[in-house]
Amino acid sequence: MKIVIIGAVAAGAKAAAKSKRLLPDAEVIIYTKEEYVSYSACGLPYYIEGNFKDIKKLVVRTIPEFESKGIKIYNKHYVTKISPEIKKITVRNLETKETFEETYDKLLIATGATPYIPDIKNININGVYTLKTLDDGLKIRQAMLNSKKAVIIGGGYIGLELLEAFMHNNLNTVLIEKNFSIMSTFDEDMASLISAYILKNYGDKISIITSVNIEEIIGESEVKGIRLDNGHIISSDMIALTSGVIPVVDIAKNAGIEIGHTGAIKVNSRMLTNIPDIYAAGDCVEKINMISDTPMWVPLGSTANKEGRCAALNMCGVVDDFEGIFGSAVTRFMDMTISRTGLSSKTAEKLGYDIVSAIVTKRDKAGYMPGVGYVTLKLIADRRSHKLLGAQSVGSGDADKRINTLATGLIRGMTVEELNDADMTYAPPYSTSIDPLIDAARILREKLACGA
Repeated sequence: MKIVIIGAVAAGAKAAAKSKRLLPDAEVIIYTKEEYVSYSACGLPYYIEGNFKDIKKLVVRTIPEFESKGIKIYNKHYVTKISPEIKKITVRNLETKETFEETYDKLLIATGATPYIPDIKNININGVYTLKTLDDGLKIRQAMLNSKKAVIIGGGYIGLELLEAFMHNNLNTVLIEKNFSIMSTFDEDMASLISAYILKNYGDKISIITSVNIEEIIGESEVKGIRLDNGHIISSDMIALTSGVIPVVDIAKNAGIEIGHTGAIKVNSRMLTNIPDIYAAGDCVEKINMISDTPMWVPLGSTANKEGRCAALNMCGVVDDFEGIFGSAVTRFMDMTISRTGLSSKTAEKLGYDIVSAIVTKRDKAGYMPGVGYVTLKLIADRRSHKLLGAQSVGSGDADKRINTLATGLIRGMTVEELNDADMTYAPPYSTSIDPLIDAARILREKLACGA
């Protein structure tokens, strides 16, 4: 058995390691255009911030470590073509420019995602940075240390994490978001709490501008600032592009592999594409939302690792299914935790649900305990079935703990009434006597009972 894998960050590296454990005699080969393999891209903002000095701490497993287990890795090699009819790939050595072919019995596409580059004049001049690889992290940190003013384009998870990094390193930063509010995967009532917290506590160093587009990057050979579509000019020493990512699917599409409605590769629950013996996993792959049973695309390292493992099991003859995701996610800005799972109100309504929701703000533990904080929790349910659809939580307290609890309930289709009756733990250092989740469920139950 020869298993060939394209890509070596999360899904590809996980699949390689698992395949070799399952079939020790199999030939497992990875091709990647990058220099490093098996690293945590999610940790890059925290390296930039200065939480640790050695960026190589983000490397989970080195090339020599893979090779010691019998896995061959060819870094700086770019796969240019997949030929399913003869079960071969075409590879170009990026250093020597040599091109050659490789056969496979099973092929895994784990090409990931790449930063989305908006159509802005002068977007490619020096001083504009994206964040995906370790090299990107090194460049942004060096630029940050030599700058006084920065602009971040995009107010999603990475945008907020870089905003924190720049804040800690004394940069005056302007965050630009084209949508009405930052953190657009959250409902506007919750997203507004995030921006209000940032501006209230750090408004002397940070500005947030929403509902605008950038017309031009100002500068000839290097960044001097930006011009907005309303004519406003903002000076800057550097620009971080965090306006999202897109799945890398061209090589799959050119091979006749089906692309889903979201623009990512379509696979079944066993990570198999429409072509026999070709699997795909990670950020290049479309997911299924387990609540609505509809396609979605959420690129997360945790999901990529699960999918890589699932693909390996099936390539090696062990039947395994990856059913889907809820889009659970968490980040922070300073001492505010920002977390969500399931459907937002706006997404649920677009999908045709008749929703009911409740928002509570409450201490996360007994008020007399050290380290007490507040969480604001939004709980969303379906009016007809009373099933829970999703939740969002922000605050200085344990917001993510409540979201993880709800994500577990969503797996079994928990109703509002079932959550209201949940037997959650209580002790003063860990919760209030009635947890914020139970409070929100009680409010929802009362709304449903009176038809509100």
